[in-house]
Amino acid sequence: MSDIRVLDKAATLAALTDLIELFSETVRGGASMGYMLPFPADEAEAYWRGVAEAAERGDIVLMALEDAGRIVGSVQLGIAMPPNQPHRADIKKLMVHPDQRGRGLSRRLMEAAEREAAARGRSLLVLDTATGEPAEKIYEHLGWTAAGIIPGYALFPDGRPCDTTVYYKALQTLI
Repeated sequence: MSDIRVLDKAATLAALTDLIELFSETVRGGASMGYMLPFPADEAEAYWRGVAEAAERGDIVLMALEDAGRIVGSVQLGIAMPPNQPHRADIKKLMVHPDQRGRGLSRRLMEAAEREAAARGRSLLVLDTATGEPAEKIYEHLGWTAAGIIPGYALFPDGRPCDTTVYYKALQTLI
């Protein structure tokens, strides 16, 4: 059975090899994650080191899903918000390793992120994802509401334009 845990800075740095592989495989698979191909390992490492620093500052919560001692999925909860948005958090970079997809791991990660957000007093979550990609079905199945589509918002890793759908979810008491 796989385990989900919150990674602090030290745990994130200790897991760099797994996290770099997870991110690299996700981008190589075509997911619009903010990076372009080719996606060198040093870029992925720099990204995760930045996440580790953000976790130490308390700006994000990094949740990792482990199976057989290997990180096979992750999601981030962005909790550093302006003073007029203390009730809100952002879901960032949901990733499941390609060889682990179809096992319900995205659902488990999202449900864990929602519980973590509720435990931190957050009542509204927001995320964005590439329009027309499989993640949309996951979010909709989990009760997220599409707020709208922004045409040409980003690029896929191969350079093609990518529309983006913005979703939100109002949380009930989950803890």
